[in-house]
Amino acid sequence: MSPIYRYATAFCPVLITAGCLILSHRWRHRRRREGIAAAIVAKILDIKATQPNNCMAQAFEQSYYDSLPKDKRKRLLACCSSGIANPESCMGCYAMKPEDYDDFYPFFIKALSQYHKIDFTDKKHGVSNWSLAGVEGIPESGILDLSDFDLPVVSMRVRAGRNLNKYPLPGAMKKRDRVDMEKDMRNVFDELIANPAYGGKYVSITPGHECFIDRAEYKEYVDAHIIFKDMSTDPFLVSAGIAGDWPHGRGCYVSEDKEVIIWLGEEDHLRIICMKRGTVLNEVFDRLKTVVDAVERIIDGGCAISGNFGVVTSCPTNSGTAMRASLHMPIPNLTAGGSDAKANEIGRLLGLSVRGVDGEHTPIGHTGIVDISPSARFCISEAEIMAALYKGVRLLKKEEDERARDGPEGSPEALEVGVHTVVASSVGMGLAMVSITAAGVMVGKWTFATALFGCFESKFAAK
Repeated sequence: MSPIYRYATAFCPVLITAGCLILSHRWRHRRRREGIAAAIVAKILDIKATQPNNCMAQAFEQSYYDSLPKDKRKRLLACCSSGIANPESCMGCYAMKPEDYDDFYPFFIKALSQYHKIDFTDKKHGVSNWSLAGVEGIPESGILDLSDFDLPVVSMRVRAGRNLNKYPLPGAMKKRDRVDMEKDMRNVFDELIANPAYGGKYVSITPGHECFIDRAEYKEYVDAHIIFKDMSTDPFLVSAGIAGDWPHGRGCYVSEDKEVIIWLGEEDHLRIICMKRGTVLNEVFDRLKTVVDAVERIIDGGCAISGNFGVVTSCPTNSGTAMRASLHMPIPNLTAGGSDAKANEIGRLLGLSVRGVDGEHTPIGHTGIVDISPSARFCISEAEIMAALYKGVRLLKKEEDERARDGPEGSPEALEVGVHTVVASSVGMGLAMVSITAAGVMVGKWTFATALFGCFESKFAAK
């Protein structure tokens, strides 16, 4: 009997036993994972039955989940983590990878439809367009100057979220990803700092970073509304993994004039904010475009884009353009008594969101200054958002002037708007253009124009 045969005979039972133990361990581990996944699904279905406003839970379908391969089931549950941990959430889901929106299209489009209260099923956002040339209802020059309708100098602001293709989205990033992304973005910040039109500096809250600022200086930046607050105290961001590894990979670029700010490592990889006191909206819009172009040009792979959802953001509510354009407008007559009810009533007809200057759900001050912005971000282009703000504010200013002239009770006659204006409204495929013609409707003792909505679809090509 050969030595090889003797050794094989002696060790074969040992090898077989070891193999069986390994397979048994893997089987038990798989069953445990399947049990955990089943418990998570049961929790989602319970939230679906008890929390009608949780868009994640309402969009979750057992049959769709069961149809997915096991690896995608795990990914989908990760997207749902925030809404599971916080059942009172409104949206309740965050994308974890740039491809999540397209891989889980039926889930995300249903959640987004509930949030916007518009059926986006089988709709695509379309292509990006920053050009104001030929946009209907604005000056032929493309200059959006608010002084054309006697608005004073106001605080103008436009911001956009962006995520880099080469990294997972914040909810799935590891500590090394966050630190490496900060290093990559230094090339963009250095270019802006070297440009006399921007200048400024970058500050980091990553321990050991060459641009590190201590806790006291960080607080000064937070109090000055230049950098974002401590994310580790936000239960929604914590449960989604977005606040992970705090404060590593976080920082902020601020231009010399403090009118351009770029947050690094918040809810999205980048939050680009351009602001200025003035009357020409193009000034903030053009600076935003310059910064976005710099990121696309300098960072390998550029920014993440979905063929269905447009600009990829962690939160589905920001998808589409991922852009919000706003200004602070004084409308003391429409906010008399400190209430924004009348302003919001009118704003909705004009496709505008009206809120306090300190953010959503904040009160209107005694000065009557409010934050005005177009409501739509999805199925609308960047240029059309800016045009919608310009045209909506023009009409809102007209309503304010009418109220000032006719007194607190308003005009006894029906207000004849009689204009056709394009207002951002995400209805149907692409941007729905809203034609507003007025017919008088009594609201208390004041007459306002009711909108007769005639919609036609713009021709967005799916990317």
